[in-house]
Amino acid sequence: MTRPQRLTLLAAIVGSAVATIDGSIVNVALPAIEKDLGGGLSAQQWVSNAYLLTLGSLILIGGSVGDIYGERRVFAVGAGAFGLFSIGCAVAPTIEVLIAARALQGAAAALMVPSSLAIIVAAFGPRERGAAIGSWTAWGGIAAIVGPLAGGVIVDQASWRWIFALNVPLVLGTVALVLAAVPRAARVTHRRVDYLGAALCAVGLAGIVYALIEQPHYGWSSPVIVVPLVGGILAFASFLTYERRAAAPMLRLELFSRRNFAVGNAETLAMYAGLSILFFFLTIFLQQVAGYSALESGLTIVPVTLVMFALSRRFGRLADRFGPRFFMSAGPLIASVGILLLLRSGLHTDYVTDLLPGLLVFALGLSLTVAPLVATVLADADETDAGIASAINNAIARVAGLVGVSVVGVLVASELVGDTFAANTESVRAFHLSLIVCAVLVAAGGVVGAIGITNPRGGVEAETCAGGQLVGAPRPATGSLPLATKTVSDPVLREA
Repeated sequence: MTRPQRLTLLAAIVGSAVATIDGSIVNVALPAIEKDLGGGLSAQQWVSNAYLLTLGSLILIGGSVGDIYGERRVFAVGAGAFGLFSIGCAVAPTIEVLIAARALQGAAAALMVPSSLAIIVAAFGPRERGAAIGSWTAWGGIAAIVGPLAGGVIVDQASWRWIFALNVPLVLGTVALVLAAVPRAARVTHRRVDYLGAALCAVGLAGIVYALIEQPHYGWSSPVIVVPLVGGILAFASFLTYERRAAAPMLRLELFSRRNFAVGNAETLAMYAGLSILFFFLTIFLQQVAGYSALESGLTIVPVTLVMFALSRRFGRLADRFGPRFFMSAGPLIASVGILLLLRSGLHTDYVTDLLPGLLVFALGLSLTVAPLVATVLADADETDAGIASAINNAIARVAGLVGVSVVGVLVASELVGDTFAANTESVRAFHLSLIVCAVLVAAGGVVGAIGITNPRGGVEAETCAGGQLVGAPRPATGSLPLATKTVSDPVLREA
């Protein structure tokens, strides 16, 4: 590996890891943010969802921008913007400013994430590329463990503001590495960016999510809720209609005519909505009700990640051998049982007896599911569509979390006193309600898989997708065309 290759790989690892971690590390800091800036549960939802909203709605177009203007330029601009908006988060004087900065962070991440794999592919030859991508994905998984733990330490020992401020030196180093090591690429002039599609998608999701989060304050009959809800639905419907007719759409709707692709994404929607609900509300509950510190709440989910590291690739190998249908059916059902075991939690929650058994069962089910799910979605796309198929699955996973947390916020708001979790039985009931909704969604994903998925004749190469969309960067799994044979301009590189 040459020096420019090492620097390029390091830049891709750091840049994509920072963007991915920032979507989860903030959960550990939400109680401290609410205590400092106020706003209750709805503000906590917005701090998380504002980032997911712009990232999820713009990640598809981020890949197109990279194709047209060059991944080097777009990656550097995205990283620099991410650092700038991280400063905005760190110094935010009010909750409203913090939410706005988080939304801008998500938009910057939408430029970084799709370009990170592309710069690796451009830098490495066919023989070296697989190992480089493996390192990139592995470090993304390690970051998923380290991020919440580091966030917990920072929140407990310093201030929540530092979890954003520490992004700045990381992204500055990333920009310097990219500019020094990644060669310039010629601009592609015959491609167009689907700006209208991106705008309609973002406006549609924003209107719907705003209505869901703010409904407990205003009620369903208030114009403050009705107007953005109806407007959001109309805008999103217009987005789907426009994408069907656009010459260069950011969302390839015709892919959904393929059975496993459509069913797999439906399962993704249910599964990742449930996962986001669990991680969001569990972290808040443990700190604001059960009395855990930020570090202790961050440590809570470490066993889940460790079990996935140990088992996901092995279950992926079995799915390659026997077909993905069983794993995509049984995995979510097992995971939902683990979630229901968390109902043992209460005002006095013991980690070993009340949480750990459920988390281990949940992790087992998740390990069965993640790799076969993503690989099946990708395997049902043609070799030239693998990248956009992966990008769509990535976007759906993020939007699922966005909508899931918003919907459950509506359901539990009536159980909360003063729009926040507190150490009382009402808050315990609200958390238990969120767990039940989470378990139902995850189980529904398994039912969808059992009914709709068919085992592909050619296999799915699930072993190479062990991290799935939890890491945010699965490899293409079409089987017929290995990733190493693709070129940097090939559309399959987009968020594969």
